[in-house]
Amino acid sequence: MKMSESRILYLSPMLLILLSLLMASFLDTTAAQIGVCYGMLGDPRPSPSDVVALYKQRNIQRMRLYAPDAEALNALRNSDIELILDVPKTDLERVASSQAEADAWVQNNVKNYDGVRFRYITVGNEVKPSEPAGSILFQAMQNIDSAVSGAGLGIKVSTAIDMGATTDT
Repeated sequence: MKMSESRILYLSPMLLILLSLLMASFLDTTAAQIGVCYGMLGDPRPSPSDVVALYKQRNIQRMRLYAPDAEALNALRNSDIELILDVPKTDLERVASSQAEADAWVQNNVKNYDGVRFRYITVGNEVKPSEPAGSILFQAMQNIDSAVSGAGLGIKVSTAIDMGATTDT
C-alpha cells in the first residue's frame, strides 16, 4: 500500500503538468500587436504612403493620428492597419456645440475614407479639467459617439486624460 501511495504522489504533479499543457493548447495564444503614434510635426518627414509602407514592412498593425490628415487617411486605405483617430482640441468646441457639427466631423474624417480600419476615435488628447476644453469634453464625446452610432460605424469613442487630473493637489 505504501508503494502505491508514493507512486500516486509522484504521478500527481506530472498529471497536473500534462493537463495544464493540454488546456493551454486549446487557448487562443496570439501575440500582442504593436502600435505607433504617427506624428505630423517635424520637417522633413516621410510621405504618408512611405510611412504606411514602413508600418507594413515592420509588421506594425496599429497607428494613432492626433488629428485627421487627408494624405495619411488616403494612404491607410486597404492597408489593414487599425487606426486610432483623434478629434483635436481645436475641434472640441465645434463638435460639442451641436450634433450636426459632430455628424459633419464624422462624415468628413471617417465616413469619407472607405477602406480605413478605424478602431477608436479619441476625443481630445490629455485635456485638463481646468482648461476651457475640459468643460465641453464630455458633450463633445457624446456628440461624436452619437454621430458614429447614427452612421452605423461601430467605432468606439474614448478620450486620453491628463494624468494630472487623477492626482489630488
